[in-house]
Amino acid sequence: MAMIKDLATVNAELQEQKERGDTVDFKMVTFSLAGKDYGVDIMNVKEIAKADKFTYVPNAASFVRGVYNLRGDIIPIIDLRTFFHLPVDTKDDGQENMLILRIEDRVYGTIVDKIDKVVGINSETIQPPHPIFGDINIKYISGVVEKEGDLYIILDVIRIFTQTDEEKQKPRGQVMPDTPPEAYFAPPAAGSSQADPNAALGFIKEGLLALKHFAASPLNEEWLNRRFSDWAATRTEPELQFKNEAEAAEFLAPFYSPCSGKFWDDDYAAAVKGILPDLTSNNIQVWNLGCGKGYETFSFGCILKSRYPDGRVKVWANDNDIMAISQAPNMVFDLDEVPEYCRGFMVRGRNGYSFNQAIKDSLLFEYHDILNENPLPELDIILARDLLSFLPVPDQERVISGFMEKLKSRSVVILGRNERLTGSEWKAVGKDPVSAFMRNE
Repeated sequence: MAMIKDLATVNAELQEQKERGDTVDFKMVTFSLAGKDYGVDIMNVKEIAKADKFTYVPNAASFVRGVYNLRGDIIPIIDLRTFFHLPVDTKDDGQENMLILRIEDRVYGTIVDKIDKVVGINSETIQPPHPIFGDINIKYISGVVEKEGDLYIILDVIRIFTQTDEEKQKPRGQVMPDTPPEAYFAPPAAGSSQADPNAALGFIKEGLLALKHFAASPLNEEWLNRRFSDWAATRTEPELQFKNEAEAAEFLAPFYSPCSGKFWDDDYAAAVKGILPDLTSNNIQVWNLGCGKGYETFSFGCILKSRYPDGRVKVWANDNDIMAISQAPNMVFDLDEVPEYCRGFMVRGRNGYSFNQAIKDSLLFEYHDILNENPLPELDIILARDLLSFLPVPDQERVISGFMEKLKSRSVVILGRNERLTGSEWKAVGKDPVSAFMRNE
């Protein structure tokens, strides 16, 4: 009897395991990369698509194939094969297989070799990841699971995209996700002297470029030298160089213009209004680069309407942040968060206050990368605060040269507080905290 009882217990346990394995509480979309099977939680998959034409984005990381128009939504396209340093199959028809993923409030297109099917499993059958299961970094694997003889590597796409979002914006050749910043700053050779201020400043410039994409140039040289003097005065010789990104950010903190990323306050708005030129035409054409979420653009739009009440103002507001630029036109605010000079241009709606139709009609928010050509008409004003210094020096020069071609005579460029245009083509017309330059005749 005891033997029969033990066998019954075993059979019951086997049946329980079978029933548990048959219970589906996790579904994944499966696909292949370099001959291996992978899966991703179906809750993160918005849809499946094919495409062969992507818009190239200059200075993006190598695994960014570009952006794609998905039924009116512009989304970034990431090639997972390149991201994981896997071989890439060449398609005869050029069509790429894409999983369209929704990660938190953002949408991404991801290119894979082949999309297979939806597989349902019991989450208790998922095993912890092990390096032997994949050719990719184990930190991007949430688990492995076997189903009907096939072994699937489950990717943690939330970790992939939330941890590497900043890296996707970095120019090629800069710090990659698994490379510690410290690796880019070798200690000085024995016998060398960091007391040489020129050598120390050189290391500072290299650190700013690698860690914050800030490119030292004549555009920001005056501020950089002044800031380095202040930095060196409060630190001993070993503390001059950056040990990590946080120290580079601390060095750079005083560089930025007032009211970055928010409405301009009344004082700064008045200072900007005070440097705007008298214009002979009522058609006022303005280019606002790096407009972000739109606070700067709305602020400037109200100032322009106040400065040129009879003018027909048109502002082309551009940014390469797809999510920000798409949300900017429809923002709603509490009246308390809107500065006084803007309130006369607000209307009350069901969910709060928004800008009136006259302001909205004068602003055109568009996705655009500053390094691409933009066929704008002749311009009266260009607003590009704290933007050019974060481009490589050759691109800074090319963009500034483009400003000269686009601007009318005696037109104005407004830069960041600590940026300067040099050369006989430009005349400084700003007054701290506004850095502005008029194009000479």
